[in-house]
Amino acid sequence: MSLIRGSADPAAKSTRNVRGPLQLVVLASLALAAMAVGVTGAVPLPDLETVLTRFSDSIGTWTYVLVAGLAFLETAAFVGLIAPGETAIVIGGAVAGQGTIELGVLLPLVWLAAALGDLVSFTLGRRLGRPFLARHGRRLGMTPARLDRVDAFFDRHGAKTILIGRFIGFVRAVAPFVAGASGMRLRSFLPWSLLGTAVWATTFTLVGFAFQHSFSAAADTVTRSLLILAAAAIVFLIWRRHRRERLTEAGAAALRLDSDRPR
Repeated sequence: MSLIRGSADPAAKSTRNVRGPLQLVVLASLALAAMAVGVTGAVPLPDLETVLTRFSDSIGTWTYVLVAGLAFLETAAFVGLIAPGETAIVIGGAVAGQGTIELGVLLPLVWLAAALGDLVSFTLGRRLGRPFLARHGRRLGMTPARLDRVDAFFDRHGAKTILIGRFIGFVRAVAPFVAGASGMRLRSFLPWSLLGTAVWATTFTLVGFAFQHSFSAAADTVTRSLLILAAAAIVFLIWRRHRRERLTEAGAAALRLDSDRPR
């Protein structure tokens, strides 16, 4: 068996050795190009300042209900798989900056709503279990591959995934549910959830508030920052995957040499 595998290995190994670095170069180049676009502004972002002004004038104090509702539904009903909640939070902060609503009311309200959304999702995870998400998640964009990536996050970071995942769209949307389905204790889940929702709500509310006179600048800053971070993460993940493949090949080669050595 080892002889047959050994005879087939050189061609496959040669192909992998060429294809691996080539993929690394191509994907890294695309990521760096995206980073360059984000930094230089080669692709202009839409001007949303006028939209915001009309929006705040038309709904007024209903902004509290809308923003808090979206913050709650993002995890409680997996809305975050369809539309990122940060957009609503930034808009809410900008409306507060214009004086239509109070920042001191909006910020704790968003925090409470997001934390309650996490808690509802966690409870549903305990009751419905992982099969429910595997069965219905595809309709919302939660493919088995994405679910596996969420599992990998939990394997690597444990309960801290609830905090880290708050800033990763698809992870944030399902992490509380997966935590509940996996049997995590509430006392382990709750502190990380409260901390994560507090940091998340504060960050994006204050971004909107800080750019109250130019929502376009807020959208521009957030989008470009996330783009740069995503591009950097892609480059790192590609490099790590390539390195892991090389280490795996080296380990397999060492095992073959050891098995061929006379006893």
